[in-house]
Amino acid sequence: MYLRRLAEQPLKNILSGDKVGIILGARQVGKSTLLEHVLAGQSATFLNFDVEVDKARFQAAASLSPVDGLRSLGSPAVLVIDEAQRLPETSRIIKGWYDARVPAKLILLGSSSLDLLDQAAESLTGRNRKLILPPLLFSETLGAQTWAGADTTPDHLNKFFAPQLRACLMQRLAFGSYPEVVTSTGPVHLLRELSSDYLWKDVLQTGLVKTPDLIKKLLLLLAHQAGTEVSVNELSTQLQMARSTVERYLNLLEQTFVIFRLPSFSTNPRKEITKSQKVFFWDTGILGNR
Repeated sequence: MYLRRLAEQPLKNILSGDKVGIILGARQVGKSTLLEHVLAGQSATFLNFDVEVDKARFQAAASLSPVDGLRSLGSPAVLVIDEAQRLPETSRIIKGWYDARVPAKLILLGSSSLDLLDQAAESLTGRNRKLILPPLLFSETLGAQTWAGADTTPDHLNKFFAPQLRACLMQRLAFGSYPEVVTSTGPVHLLRELSSDYLWKDVLQTGLVKTPDLIKKLLLLLAHQAGTEVSVNELSTQLQMARSTVERYLNLLEQTFVIFRLPSFSTNPRKEITKSQKVFFWDTGILGNR
């Protein structure tokens, strides 16, 4: 079941532009599904670098001239590479193809900004447009509710479906807004699998985490302090970890779209810079399952 996304129009704008598209977001938030929906009926080739065969096809294509390489992949109008960060040289190759003006739109998808954005910053500077796709927005989750009907404007729902709207909001706060969780009849089991299998795949495969148990404890502490000011020094003391290690793990969790940080608000801009940051989870279901 496809749920309409507000990101459809920004994605169409990227597809109609002349830049390489980079679509980022956590695993299972619907990046590939969104592309498949928007590109329905168009000539498109999808490669997934979690699949070794797809990775080998791309590497073989990269050994040819850009035009011949694209031809070996079926001469698509759009080439989509999912989990592009799995192959370190991806952005360098794509840069070469882009500069050679291959007759195809080039789109990179990534569930981790850790490598992909660093590569893009170096190889695709001035050549890319980025879109970050979060889990479903609350308004988007209403598309899965049969009671909502076609008119999902806030005024209409508040007037005629206030109890259902509140119940739906409570469900989303409890189970989060990953598309598969929203449409599932067994969200508890599915969310547990999602958080244990997919959430850790990018975090642990980076090789930057030497003590997985500590980063899990860090997540538990962050979950208890979500939305409030978080002191890195306090986290360091509680976990008996070096401050630099805590900072590195926080950066890693942020780059893999588990959490994001915002500065604490202050009417004095100078104080805002020095105050502790607030930590939020991209998904409330993941927050509850830490």
